[in-house]
Order: sequence, then structure tokens, then C-alpha cells
Amino acid sequence: MKKGLALTLLFVLLVSGIGNAVETAPRITDREIVERLSRLEEGQRSLEARIDALDRSLNKRIDEVDTRLNKRIDDLRSEMNARFEGMNARFDTLQWTLGLFITIALVILGFVLRLQWQMHRRLTRLETIQEKQGRDLDFVKSLIEKLLPPKGVL
Repeated sequence: MKKGLALTLLFVLLVSGIGNAVETAPRITDREIVERLSRLEEGQRSLEARIDALDRSLNKRIDEVDTRLNKRIDDLRSEMNARFEGMNARFDTLQWTLGLFITIALVILGFVLRLQWQMHRRLTRLETIQEKQGRDLDFVKSLIEKLLPPKGVL
């Protein structure tokens, strides 16, 4: 029984609390509605004007940043082109120096090979002359031996 009474009391309190939770709205006249709508429209127009002003300001800043960025990119591009021109000049100098070195090396090699060829020719001529002189000496030696009197004669 106590449970039933407690439940009933709880139910009554809840039902009465629900009724108190809902407030009745005051009656608004048509004039008040029109005034509030006109204020809302004015507020909306002012918000649109502020948004437009912010949009123009943002577009102006974007254009400034874009202009600065384009200038910086152009500066970097010109700096990069200048460095490439410097590198091309260095490569041209290196190519010229390397060509000169190879030319000088080939000239020196040509002189050395010519000198070696001349030495070989001279050596061949000297060997030929030496062989001829050796044969001539052998011939003179044999003549002298033939012209000498035998060993006990003189």
C-alpha cells in the first residue's frame, strides 16, 4: 500500500511538473511581427554589407600576396637563370681547357713518337754501317794474314 501511495504521489508530482514546464507565450500583434521582421531584414543587410566588405578586403589581401609571390617567383627565376649562365660559362671554360690539354698532349706524343722513329732509323743505319765495317775489317784482316810471310821466314 505504501508503494501504491508513493507511486501515485510521484505520478501527480510529475504530471503537475510537466504542466509547469510549458510557458504560455505572450500574444504578439501583427505590428510587432512586422517591426521585428524589418529589424531582422536590416540586420541581415548589415551582415551582408560586412561580409561584402570582408570579402573585398580578403580579395585585396589575396591579390597583394599573389603579387608579392609572383615577384618573388620572378626574382628566383632570374637568379636561377643567372646561376645557370654562370655554370654554362664554367662548362665552356672547362671544355676549352680540356680541348687545349688534349691537343698539347697529342702534339707532345707526336714529337716523342717522331723522335723515337728517328732514333730507330739512325740505330738501323748505324747497325748496317757497323756490319759493313765489320765485314770490311774481316776482309782487311784476311788480306793482312795472306800478305804476311809465314812464321819462320823473317
